[in-house]
Amino acid sequence: MGRISKILIANRGEIALRIMRTCKVLGIRSVAIYSEADRGSAHVAYADEAYCVGPARSVNSYLNLERIMAAIHESGADAVHPGYGFLSERAELAQACSEQGVIFIGPPAEAISSMGDKMLARQLMHTHDVPVIPGTEGAVTDLDEALEIADRIGYPVLAKAAAGGGGKGMRKVDSAQEMKQALSRAQGEAGSAFGDTRIFIEKYLETPRHVEFQILADADGSCVHLFERECSIQRRHQKLIEEAPAACMTEELRARMGAAAVRAAQACNYVGAGTIEFLVDEAGKFYFMEMNTRLQVEHPVTEYITGLDLVAEQIRIAEGKTLPFTQDALTINGHAIECRIYAEDPAANFIPNPGAVTFHQVPVGVGVRVDAGLQTEGDIPIHYDPLISKVITWGRTREEATQRMIFALEDYCIAGVKTTRGYCHRVMESAAWRDARLSTHFVDEHPELLAEEPVPSTEAAAAAAALLQRQCTASPLTDRSAWRTRWRKGQSSTR
Repeated sequence: MGRISKILIANRGEIALRIMRTCKVLGIRSVAIYSEADRGSAHVAYADEAYCVGPARSVNSYLNLERIMAAIHESGADAVHPGYGFLSERAELAQACSEQGVIFIGPPAEAISSMGDKMLARQLMHTHDVPVIPGTEGAVTDLDEALEIADRIGYPVLAKAAAGGGGKGMRKVDSAQEMKQALSRAQGEAGSAFGDTRIFIEKYLETPRHVEFQILADADGSCVHLFERECSIQRRHQKLIEEAPAACMTEELRARMGAAAVRAAQACNYVGAGTIEFLVDEAGKFYFMEMNTRLQVEHPVTEYITGLDLVAEQIRIAEGKTLPFTQDALTINGHAIECRIYAEDPAANFIPNPGAVTFHQVPVGVGVRVDAGLQTEGDIPIHYDPLISKVITWGRTREEATQRMIFALEDYCIAGVKTTRGYCHRVMESAAWRDARLSTHFVDEHPELLAEEPVPSTEAAAAAAALLQRQCTASPLTDRSAWRTRWRKGQSSTR
């Protein structure tokens, strides 16, 4: 394949910026695409070149394959990185790149297709000795079949979209009386979201932990895992807080789950970076849930504990290079935590709160990293995911990483929109987090953490930031100025 010289990033926001930074380090030119709504965005300014691909709506821009391919050819890019979301798990983009001689920094189209179909993925896992949750091997064809299967495996069950993801097309069913309505709603949502109404049934696990394994595989057949991340704290089946390694993990369980993750990747002839997602029950049994055939939002925690740049590794693999390490050479160093800062209102069921961020200053310090999609200010458009940034901390222990996260979130100044910053801070200080009592129902089980918070004014945030800069001349980890405590309690004045 040869060395890549110019990469078009088929994405926006923080992930586009994150990929571009690795391109800078590697001496690779970067090309941004943007919608009309993102014309003034940070990723556009940071790139070496930028091309508009359409109006604000993603279906007309970031999901418009024809316009993206035109931008690739106009820019002369020899490779495409899809980031996450948008077209990252659409086989059409990988296939179009292959047909037109452009390197796709990701797996083959066939792997994306096979793992994107949840039923086909379950069948592949069966044949490669990867545990799956009890359920159907194919789509249910009618209500009677669904009821028979549910009776056999026991309620509660999940009705899930075969082509689903992100919690869409999924309904919990507690009894036979609920099945008809659940199937109808799951099919309707699946049809709208994915254009595919096929539904399968699987056993619902009451209090599982969500544990996933990062894998890397090259074109010569070598495959390793980069250990696990726990992503149990979620809302609407979408992650909010992640950590690596998982607090529930033992060396014996890690070895078994890691080996299963490698088998899962090899089952679909995977090439590149991917993630095998498992659910772990209270007895320590684990089950395959799905494979994400792309870079994950939470990849920085794996980078912290392994010392690897996963985007650089993706590029190396796309250039046809073999993995430079074996499984035995990889070790875990310390502990990392990621908090996603969304423009959402936690007190109102995490409803999006898009708008103008009038002041934005990220925390700094030892063991603190922030991947943000904007600089000192900017807009959170209504058209896209409301992620503002990801705050990542590293420590020698889970306790140290947690303490650094608490300080980092207190030092983070955001004005203009409601965010998840305060919620994440309260989670970090909670006994449940400290004791690692986690499950995918964490948010619902701890309503006391969903406190109402005012939106800080620009003036208050700016004054707080100025005070911090004057008083905290070393690391923010060594100073806890009084304004931070008062601002956290909802006061808008630093007097």
